[in-house]
Formats: sequence, C-alpha cells, structure tokens
Amino acid sequence: MSQPLISIIVPVYKVEKYLRQCIESIINQTLTDIEIILIDEGDLDECRKIIDEYEAKDKRIKTIHEKNGGYGASMNKGFAIASGEYIGIVEADDFVDKNMFLDLYKIAKENDADIVKSDFYNYNTVKNQSIKACNLIKVKTNKILNVKNNPSILRIVPSIWSAIYKREFLKKYNIKFLETKGGSYQDTSFAFKTLSLAEKIVFTPKAYLYYRTDNESSSVNNSEKVFPICDEYTEITNFVESHPDLKEYINTPKLLNQYFTYLWNLKRIKPEFREQFIDKFTDEFREFYNKNELTKDFYKKVDPKIINLLINDKKKFTDYIDRLIRKKLRHDKRKKLFSIRLNTSKLNVILFGKQLIAKDFSRWLCKL
Repeated sequence: MSQPLISIIVPVYKVEKYLRQCIESIINQTLTDIEIILIDEGDLDECRKIIDEYEAKDKRIKTIHEKNGGYGASMNKGFAIASGEYIGIVEADDFVDKNMFLDLYKIAKENDADIVKSDFYNYNTVKNQSIKACNLIKVKTNKILNVKNNPSILRIVPSIWSAIYKREFLKKYNIKFLETKGGSYQDTSFAFKTLSLAEKIVFTPKAYLYYRTDNESSSVNNSEKVFPICDEYTEITNFVESHPDLKEYINTPKLLNQYFTYLWNLKRIKPEFREQFIDKFTDEFREFYNKNELTKDFYKKVDPKIINLLINDKKKFTDYIDRLIRKKLRHDKRKKLFSIRLNTSKLNVILFGKQLIAKDFSRWLCKL
C-alpha cells in the first residue's frame, strides 16, 4: 500500500453523541488518499461499537483500543503509527468540511510547508449555528511565515486541529504531547513548539473545522481541570530556554500567552482552587520579573500595576481577581435581561433573556 497523503488522528473519549458525525465528515473527504486513526480509551461502551462498525467498512481506518491515560498519551500513540506525508488532528466532538484536507494539502505542496493552518467555526449544537472564529484576522495569510519574520503568530488561539503538519517535521524535532495523567490543555505546548520550530507556515483565512463549543464534558467546561495548564507552561518555558537562537522571538509572546491564560483560569475556577493557583501564578511571574524577562513589549499589553500586585501583594491581587469575577457576574446577569453586543463577527440584541436579533457579519468582516 502506498503512503497516504494525510494521516488524520482522532482521539476518542466519551463522545458517543457526536462521534458518528465526526467520522462521517472524515471518511467523506474529497481527498480520499488518507489514513484515519481512531484511538479510544478501551472501554466497552457505545464509542467502541461505533468505531468497530466504521473500521469494518472502511479499510483506511486503523484503531487503537487501550487505556491511554489521557489526551496526550492518545495523540502520541497516534503519531507512532501514522504513516501519512502530513498529519491532521480532529477531536471526536468536532467535524470538518468535506474539502478541508484536500485544500490544505494543496497549499502544503505548493509551498513545501511544514504547517498549513486555517481558520475555524465555533459551532453550537443546540442552535445548529456556526460562526467563523476570525482567529487569523491579525495574521498575514497565503504567505510563508515563521516566528523570526512574524512572532505574533504565537499569539493566536492554539486550535491545533485546524491544521496539517508535515510528519517528517514532527519527527525531526521529536515534537510530542505531554502525557500528564488526566490532563487538559495538552494542545498548548504542542502548538507553541510547532509554530516556533517550523520554517514554513502558511495560514489560510478559509474556515473548515466546526469546533463544538457546548460539549459539557470539554476541558473548557470543567472548572476542576486547572493545574495541567501550569505543566504545559513549565514545558514551554523549558523549551524556550533550550532554544537560545529563538528566545528573542518567542519569549515575550510566550509570557503574554501565559499571563492571559492564567488570568482567564482564575476567573473561571472554583474558589477552593483559587488561592493555590494564585500562589503558582505569583511564583512563576516573580521569577520572570527577577530575570528581567518582562520587556517593554510585554508591558504594552499588560498593566504594570497589576503585575506589581501579582508579585508583591497577594491580598490586593486576590481582591483584584474578586472584582473581575463580580464584574463578570454582573455583566452576565445584565446580558440575560438586556444587551446589545457588536463584535467582529456578530450583532446580538437580547431583551429579558430572549434573543431579538442575531446577525452574523463574519462572512463580510473575515476573509473567506
């Protein structure tokens, strides 16, 4: 059998509600020369039955049925058996446009790219509504980029599943996922490493993947899965230090990502985890401050007064976080009563909890 053009890896865990839609969207790709690797946790549940059913009728499907210990371990097992020229990732609660992998592969071959990355849609299951994320609106598209000529690419949302990666590139640098047990956010360090090391990255503004935003079991909806993000940034910090030739380009974007990710986490986690997380936040950024790593470019995005509270006054910083949380709660409460919101993609008008207007402008405001 000849080498497939793309190996598509699908980690599967308790997604029986969405798994058929995901697999159907992959097996019906206009690019037929693909390898589909389905990796599940080995439970004899409905997911196993669905996977076995599709494996029996499509020879392009390979399966792994065993306890993997989490997302990172599953992905690494998929990498180990993938044979495609490029590798794609689709999470089992998402689905993709039928032309995604053909279009991305064509761009990859035209540019001999290490990575081709597209925009994506935020998809709401209940409303059957998709809104373009406009994730690449500040990135030059249809051009060859890397961190040395455009460090800002590190500031986009990771979205590792809206891309394909040259397999030889991943092997050359031995890029894998962390295997923290039961961890979440394990795409964070993978995204940072790949974007930092790739010499040829092409971004396309077209969206193909439908990222499901209302899966109740998703990591972003689980307030207890908070500390693995610290493991990811420890890994990224070690990566930066081990690549002194890249540090001047990648360290400030890394610090900005870390700061705003930690801040976002603090506003959503349960109160009993907050003090411990603030301690972690403080310790890490005090070290960066003492090493003079918080540059002028960092402070263009972050208020120095807040950094000072974080490093020197835990009580006042905690009060600041409490104010942010209360402000968010008031804002959410008002939104349920009445709100008018216009952003880069959508106009929403809500009165007494009822949506009166929902106008999507993304096809005009984002490049399609």
